[in-house]
Amino acid sequence: MASGGARARSGPPLDPSSGRSDRRGISLDVLPAGGFDGEVPDFPLPNVLPREAELWDELWRTPQAAKWAEQSWRWQEIGQFVRLSVRLEDPAAPAGLYAQYRGIRTELGLSPAGLKENGWQIAAPQATSTAKPEKAATRGGSRARLG
Repeated sequence: MASGGARARSGPPLDPSSGRSDRRGISLDVLPAGGFDGEVPDFPLPNVLPREAELWDELWRTPQAAKWAEQSWRWQEIGQFVRLSVRLEDPAAPAGLYAQYRGIRTELGLSPAGLKENGWQIAAPQATSTAKPEKAATRGGSRARLG
């Protein structure tokens, strides 16, 4: 059994907004809020079902897919996640599969914890309107009414 040394998820999580992280050059990779708009790769597993192909295409439009596109080594795992997700749509699916589902979901950055572990952050959505918000009406204080 190993002893000592750093382990995954040991110690406090990194805070990219802290001064220490700034000094160490740690920052989060920002993912596009609108999702990935590149080319969707072919499903990596044999005998793809129509529902798997549909879910595969949906996942490749998420913000996380912008990073997956750079990491072809993840595509097999994404395919396995899709296959597992489709299997879990069956009400008779074994309960034990849900733990696997949650684990893979985190590894792929599809959960808040997974985003953090991968060092990713989804960009704030762009405002659709350029109009300035109206200033809220303010009530004058008691001194204004007296004066």
